[in-house]
Amino acid sequence: METLKIAFYTDSFLPARDGVVTSIINTRRELMKRGHEVYIFTSGDSRTRRLVNGSKNIFVIRGMKLPRYPQYKVAVLPFMTTASISEIDPDIIHTHTPFFMGTWGLAMAKINKIPIVSTFHTLFNDKRALEMYAPMHTAKFAEKYSWRYVRFYYNKCNVAIAPSETIKQMLAKHGVRNISVVPNGLDINRFNPHVDSHRLRKKLQMRKDERIVLYLGRISKEKRLETLLRAARLLKEQNVRFVFAGTGPALDHYRSMAHRLRISDITDFVGFVEDRILPSYYKAADAFCIPSTFETQGIAAYEALACGTPVIAADSLALREAVQRGRNGELFKPNDFHSCARKIDKVINTRGLYKETRKTAENYSVERTTDRLLETYKRVIKEATV
Repeated sequence: METLKIAFYTDSFLPARDGVVTSIINTRRELMKRGHEVYIFTSGDSRTRRLVNGSKNIFVIRGMKLPRYPQYKVAVLPFMTTASISEIDPDIIHTHTPFFMGTWGLAMAKINKIPIVSTFHTLFNDKRALEMYAPMHTAKFAEKYSWRYVRFYYNKCNVAIAPSETIKQMLAKHGVRNISVVPNGLDINRFNPHVDSHRLRKKLQMRKDERIVLYLGRISKEKRLETLLRAARLLKEQNVRFVFAGTGPALDHYRSMAHRLRISDITDFVGFVEDRILPSYYKAADAFCIPSTFETQGIAAYEALACGTPVIAADSLALREAVQRGRNGELFKPNDFHSCARKIDKVINTRGLYKETRKTAENYSVERTTDRLLETYKRVIKEATV
């Protein structure tokens, strides 16, 4: 395939570290390794500029902080990218968010007659997510009209990309047309079963015989961490420690809940985890638990599986595609802490039975997912020239 010029537009980027940012960084690296030119147009601030210093073809537009998520920025003047995109003249535009930068990416595609695809990464119209991100009156308005906007935005694109079959079905149900499934890929060389976790366990002051159940991700209410905390209370006598890695607007809320449940002695909220030691956390854990009912793919679950760690997840949305009962983990009834506790107890006591963790993750390597993405790009570009 000939070399492509690809323009990514995103409202989510460094210093934030979430599934969207991870996907963008991994995919860009793999595309560039294959000789393609990838340009990123994103909102940010001086810290974003420092982090991308020396990185070629990344354009950072000044943004304002979101009050509850200061690591995310809203572009003030996205139209400042106009001259740059005209000069680059990309073969295709790929938006990763449908908001300020994504909307401008769509506008640039239409004005310059450039094919465009857009990935639906996040259920931003979930009620709990809206309550965390927006003031009450805005959240109610957004909840009422969000699917109309989703339908409008993604149907303006040549192709809407869903990261899982579950999300493809959901988008189709709400009137989105021409959907392709392209999962977000992960670096399975970096996340692997041979990662050294001994130093991390020592740093966390874990006893040699103590089992670890890990949650790693955003600490916010749409992640349903109350389910895991209440399950932890039921397992208090089982020699298990529950580690919550990450930060977010509900961190104090869940710390207080752990105190009220009298499980502070078996729960650790370790805060922000540096990217370089993420694999050590997954490897140190005896099980990874994700109680969220919000996931469009659940990239953290695949990272855990890549490190050989079985996953216990809510039987909801795309997590059903990640977890295969008895093979790489277990599913529990969503929001049911009794069910969650039973599955945690089962996995940590029979961990050796879950032999297909790594095999599952290999199907989602960034090399394989980039192959699928390039097939989509090629088809869209071909159809646009007919």
